[in-house]
Amino acid sequence: MRIVFMGTPELAAECLEGLAQAGYEIPFVVTQPDRPKGRGQKLAYSPVKEKALALGLEVFQPRRVREESAIETLRKAAPDVIVVAAFGQILPKTILDIPPLGCINVHASLLPAYRGAAPIQWVLMNGERETGITIMKMDEGLDTGPMLLKKRLEISETMTGGELYKALSELGRSALLEALPLWAEGRLTPIPQPDEGVSYAVRLDRSHERIQWDWPAARIMNQIRALQPEPCAFTSWQGKEVKIRSAEILPAATEAELAARFEEALPNQERLPGRVIGILRKQGPVIQTGEGALLLTSLKPVGKQPVDGASFVNGYRVEAGALFQDSGL
Repeated sequence: MRIVFMGTPELAAECLEGLAQAGYEIPFVVTQPDRPKGRGQKLAYSPVKEKALALGLEVFQPRRVREESAIETLRKAAPDVIVVAAFGQILPKTILDIPPLGCINVHASLLPAYRGAAPIQWVLMNGERETGITIMKMDEGLDTGPMLLKKRLEISETMTGGELYKALSELGRSALLEALPLWAEGRLTPIPQPDEGVSYAVRLDRSHERIQWDWPAARIMNQIRALQPEPCAFTSWQGKEVKIRSAEILPAATEAELAARFEEALPNQERLPGRVIGILRKQGPVIQTGEGALLLTSLKPVGKQPVDGASFVNGYRVEAGALFQDSGL
């Protein structure tokens, strides 16, 4: 089978490696143009480009895949199927119609839930306990095509975005390698997505990364783990951004017992969202939320290295009553 592969991030690179190792013919790989990255803003390859070059595959990087020159390049490749995994551009009908077996997408959710750009982060942000991979035949909509195969994955209460991303990358690879030969042999029936259960995972921006301390502790905790290791949820300390890399919810039933262990503690009537209500010995600051409290166990001040909660308290002289707040950063 002759496959043109289209993708950009690590999840897609995992799928590409699987196809190459399975012996599929890949005339070239399509990925996004190189982007400036880091403090020096040097051009960086996408993970898919790095993987393709390591595998000895040709790389094609059109600025816009819907341009006629790019479409003509795809036509000349004469693929049996185009496999897409988190490519980052919507394919027009002129491309969808090129391969006889269509364009097959590896999507990191159980469709029709979490269509869109950031399904992995949003399932965690919303506290879901299950997600998975859907292999679908693409149409002109945003992740609206008929489904060919689904693989489910349980989400643990402590799983981070990075951990879920790795698990889904591996699951996506295996699901794709299972589905492709079955599809080529006519042994998979496309199933239209139901109208019920549709939701969208919009692209993340800084408004989604900013902690709102009047939210319940459980919701903030979901936000923190969804955005770990990057870009991280953030708040403001003394007018500067600080990223919260990990935290723990303090059980409400034992809050009074924990208060007895604080080096300092605020009276209950002063425990407003965002305030340090106490310092837990050798662990870090405890912050009041809209419902419950969070112990901050790992923080990264802007321009600094990450530190544990106790080191942050000592280094920044954190005291009970101090405020972590949204300064509009």
